[in-house]
Amino acid sequence: MDPKKLSLRLKPRGKTTGRESAEDRQLAPMMRALKAIHSVGTPDSMNPEDLAKQRAAQEVLGRLVAPMIVMKKWETFHLKEMACAWVKPDWPHDKRRVILYCPGGGYTSGNLGYSRPLASKLTNATGWETLCFEYRLAPEHPFPAAVDDARRAWDYLMYLGYGARDVVVAGDSAGGNLALVLCHQLKQAGRQLPGRLVLMSPWTDMTASGRSYTQRAAMDPTITLDYIHAVREVYAGGNELTSPLLSPLFGDFRGFPPTLVQVGSNEILYSDSLRLRERMQAAGVHCQLEVWEDMWHVFQMFPIRKAALAMEHIGQFLLDSI
Repeated sequence: MDPKKLSLRLKPRGKTTGRESAEDRQLAPMMRALKAIHSVGTPDSMNPEDLAKQRAAQEVLGRLVAPMIVMKKWETFHLKEMACAWVKPDWPHDKRRVILYCPGGGYTSGNLGYSRPLASKLTNATGWETLCFEYRLAPEHPFPAAVDDARRAWDYLMYLGYGARDVVVAGDSAGGNLALVLCHQLKQAGRQLPGRLVLMSPWTDMTASGRSYTQRAAMDPTITLDYIHAVREVYAGGNELTSPLLSPLFGDFRGFPPTLVQVGSNEILYSDSLRLRERMQAAGVHCQLEVWEDMWHVFQMFPIRKAALAMEHIGQFLLDSI
C-alpha cells in the first residue's frame, strides 16, 4: 500500500450546528473533569492530597461518560493483587479474539472506572471481549511497575489459551505508551507480538522533543507541558528518557504488528503520533494514521459524533484483519 495513503485528516460533513451546540453543553462538565485530571503543574504538587483530587476527577469523568454508552457485561476480578475487569458482549460473539486495553492517566492516575467507557466502546465496535487492568501508579510505584503489570495481564491471556496473534493491544495516552512498551519488551524477550495495535493519542516521547509540544501548546484544551514534565519525572525517576521502555518512539519497530493511530489536530502530543508513523513505516510496519480535525486528547472517550466515527474506524481496522 502507498504510505501516503496511510495518513488521513478527518473533518465533519454537513451542517451540524444544532448537534454541536447540544454536544458543547453536554461536554462542559466532562471537560472540567478532564482539566482537573491534568491540573498538576510541578512534581512538588504530587502530594497525596493533590493526587487524590486528580484521581477522583478521573473517576468522575468515567462516571459522566459511562451512562451515555451502551454498556456491556462488566465482570471484575483480581489477578493476584491487581484489579481487572472483563467487558463482554451480551450477545453470541467470537471468543477466539480478545482486546487488552491499557488505560491512560499519565502513569499517575487511572482506574477501572475510567477504563470502562473506552473498553466498552472497543467491545461495541468489534464484538470482542476486552480485558482491562488497573496497573500500579506513580509516584508510589514508579517505572517499571506499570510495565510489569501490563506484562502480567498479557501473560494471563496467554495462560487462558489465546494465541499472541489473537490479541489486540489498545491504549490511550499513557496507555498507548504502555501498549508500545509492552510490545518492545515482548520483542526483546523473543516472544510473539500481538496481532494488531490500536493507539489513541499515544504518548510516545517522554523527552517532549516534538514540535507540537510548543507549537500546539496553546491549542490543547486539556494538557500542558508542565503536566508532561511533572508526571514523567515521578514516573521515570532517574532513568534515561530515551529508553524505548519509557519513550517507545526511539525503539526498533521491525516486526511490529499493523497499527492504527488516531490523534486530534489540537493536541500537544500531536508530534508523537506523526513521528511514530514515520518510524514504523521506516521499519516496514503498516501504520495507519488518522488526524481528527479540531479534536483534543483522547476525544474518543466522549459522547460526540466524531468519537463515534473514530470507534467505527477502529472496528473496521480490526475486523478487516479477520
